[in-house]
Amino acid sequence: MPGLLESCSLHLGTSDLYQALGVRKEASEAEVRRGYHKASLKVHPDRVPEPDKEAATAKFQVLGKVYAVLSDKEQRTLYDEQGIVDDESESVSKDRNWEEYWRLLFKKLTVEDIKAFEEKYKESEEEKADVIQAYMDFEGDMDSIMESVLCVTHEDEPRIREIINQAIKSKEVPSYNTFVKESKKKREQRGKRAHEEAKEAEEMKKEFGLGEGEDDLKALIQRRQKDREKEMDSFLANMEAKYCNNPKKGGKKAAAPKRGKK
Repeated sequence: MPGLLESCSLHLGTSDLYQALGVRKEASEAEVRRGYHKASLKVHPDRVPEPDKEAATAKFQVLGKVYAVLSDKEQRTLYDEQGIVDDESESVSKDRNWEEYWRLLFKKLTVEDIKAFEEKYKESEEEKADVIQAYMDFEGDMDSIMESVLCVTHEDEPRIREIINQAIKSKEVPSYNTFVKESKKKREQRGKRAHEEAKEAEEMKKEFGLGEGEDDLKALIQRRQKDREKEMDSFLANMEAKYCNNPKKGGKKAAAPKRGKK
């Protein structure tokens, strides 16, 4: 039976566990968790056509084992320092129901949850850290920063810019010309896009009689941005991974799924 690294290469196209989850090697526990959720959403057996279920299930199971390793401090240290995985460890070898494991990690998200999270998240230290990380990841490109940070709207841009300006002033981050010398035209175009999307969303909400339920919320965004369904899934994945309680820490876990540019 192939080991985890071999299975990862076979099913996910890489033997790098961090790359499999789409996160940095220095990723925090929360980032690893979000990376797992986003990656596993793409191959969840319930979300693919019947002909693809077998392949998706294999990928889903491998991703579960990858997360089990990287969420275990001892296993992650072993992998970081020696580039190996203990395939005999319980986290890897245990015959676990990975769908059940996934559902224990990530509960179903409601609109009320999103609103509660948004109130807690905005203007928090967590949001500030995410803004700074996005600034570094995208080297100051505000289009990508505004798309990447959770819960922000065009009205939040002055506040987001101020967070970055303060970080530049304190030398916490470098000064990217892309940010400090952004043209007025580019800012205006971003504002125009935001205005048009908001207007279209309101029109569609009236046209289709959409309410405030979770399904209505997703339907609205998908209708407004038909070519961005993956980004919607990514948004919900980030929200769920941040909103849900953290799993219990410890070597053994009971049965307990750029930052990329959109």
